[in-house]
Formats: sequence, structure tokens, C-alpha cells
Amino acid sequence: MEGLTAMAATKLVIGASGFLGSHVTRQLVMRGDSDVRVMIRSTSSTRGIADLPVDIHRGDIFDTEALRAAMSGCDVVYYCVVDARPWLRDPRPLWRTNVDGLRHVLDVAAHADLNRFVFTSSIGTIGRNPGGLADEDTPHDWLDAGGDYIRSRVAAEDLLMRYCSDAGLPGVAMCVANTYGPGDWLPTPHGGMLAAAVRGALPFAIDGYESEVVGIGDAATALLLAGERGRVGERYIVSERYMATREIHEIGCAAVGVKPPRFSVPIGVLSAASYLGSALARVRRKDTMLTPLNVRLMHIMTPLDHSKAVSELGWNPRPTPEAIEEAAEFFHDTRRPAAPVGGPR
Repeated sequence: MEGLTAMAATKLVIGASGFLGSHVTRQLVMRGDSDVRVMIRSTSSTRGIADLPVDIHRGDIFDTEALRAAMSGCDVVYYCVVDARPWLRDPRPLWRTNVDGLRHVLDVAAHADLNRFVFTSSIGTIGRNPGGLADEDTPHDWLDAGGDYIRSRVAAEDLLMRYCSDAGLPGVAMCVANTYGPGDWLPTPHGGMLAAAVRGALPFAIDGYESEVVGIGDAATALLLAGERGRVGERYIVSERYMATREIHEIGCAAVGVKPPRFSVPIGVLSAASYLGSALARVRRKDTMLTPLNVRLMHIMTPLDHSKAVSELGWNPRPTPEAIEEAAEFFHDTRRPAAPVGGPR
């Protein structure tokens, strides 16, 4: 957490029970903030923050009074709430959480006395640049191909920017890549694949699944830096490098002395199988992660340039393979079921 300075006013993390939110909370406490507040749902687990001396507020993002009470006296809000389930047959929950819920929070935040509102966005809001690195100014060019998940994330980021320009909200958008590291209890879809690999339960590797990645600790540090230095109305790419998932799993397996998957399946074959998976899901009226959209999200983006976060925020991320090794050790030591595949955050 080099470059971070403890601040006196209260910091609020909304969504602190999640993977990124719990690490943001932990880093606030570790850097010496004496008044750290979190807001989580009444049903949310506190496993990731149970050992931290934080003020816990229970409430929903649609509860106006709970939001006002949680934000009272705060100078920075870190918003880490997202529904990242692009495979849902019914996309309404995505829009309700990612857009309608955010709008409700922003209505309250716009009237609070904040210095920063740090919003966890997604690299899925960044456009593609087949001829080089895409950055924060690359126009988005794959909205239709991204389905309701990407549409809801782009709409959420646009909503934040409108509140910045029209309501004076001091908002900053952090476009976070796939995160790896310890404490991924749920786990995330990409973390679930790594968990399966290091437990010897992943039957095959997927050739062609490539994505932007970042260590969870470095992603959390980027959000804290944005709370201090982020320019209002700006977006920052929070990603350290572009990696093939096969390499990620090989690094993780080597860290715990487990052989990686022997066989590989081209992503085109997985895509073809996903149509059958979707058809069976419709017949059974159940969601499945093996959908054409979810497979498409696994290889649709091009590499990104994170130099803006480095130059403006002073962000200095570690090599992500180090975080992958830590994630592998965490998954190897915590025997929990692993989740299937997923796309970008």
C-alpha cells in the first residue's frame, strides 16, 4: 500500500462482504484508518471482514434511510456492489442491481458531503483496439455482442458520469479486470476455475480463453488511491496484464505441486457446446454458465493500457502471477466447491 496516507474522516465500503469490497475494507484498516464503516445486506456473510474492527451497518442499496445513516459523516464511499452473472436467462436482476440500485445509491450520495465516490466498474466498459492497446478513451464497440450484462455495466458507468456532471457528485469509475488472490470465498467464476484446477478437479484447459487480470490486493489499492487522488468524472483501468487462462492455471498448479489439466479444448468447441447447454437450460428452466454469451465474453476483449492509473494515481501493481500463486494456495487449503467458468467482470 505504498503511497497511501491514512485519512481522519470516516470511510464507507458498500458491498464489503464481496471479494473486492472485503480487501478494500482490510486495506483501509491496515493503513491506519480509525473509523471504517461497511454497509452489507442483513443476509451477507462477514467472513472476509470478521476479524476487522469496523462499524457494520446492515441494509439494502434500495433502503434510503439505511444509506443515509451509513454515509453520514463519511468523506469517501467505495461502492463495490455488482451482479456479475451474464449467464442469467432472465436479465432483470442484472439491471435491478447494476443500474436501478446504483441510481438509488447515487441519489443519496449526491446529497451527502463526500470528497469522493469511488465506483467499481468493469473492464467490460472499455472498447477494443485490435491494432494495439485499448485505453479509457477507446470507444465501446461491442455493446450488442456483450449482452445484458455488459449493457448494464456500460449503462451504470454512464449513469455515474451523469451524476458527476449534472448533480456535482465527486465520482470516479474504476474499470477492474478479473481479480485473483486469497479470500475469494464465493468464489468468483474465474477464481472458481483456478480452484478446480489446483484441486485436480478441472477436466480440461480452454485454449483461447484470454483476459486482463490483476491481483486483488492491487485492485483494492487502486480504489484507495482513487479515493485520495482520482480525478472527478474520470475512469481508470485497473488491470496489470493480459494472460491466457491456461497459463494462469499452470502457475497456480505449480504453486501447490499439482499437475495442471492434461487436455485442452479449443474455445470454438466450447462455444458450440454452449448452444446445447443453453437449450437444455431452457427445457429445464434453470440457469447454466455454459451459454454462448458467457463463452463469448471469455475472449472478446483486446489487451488494455493501464498507464493512466499509474501516472495519475501513483498505482504500482505487483506482477499478477504472484497473486495467482496466493490464490492457488488459498483454494488448495480451503476445501470448498469451485464455481464454473465466467467472463470479464
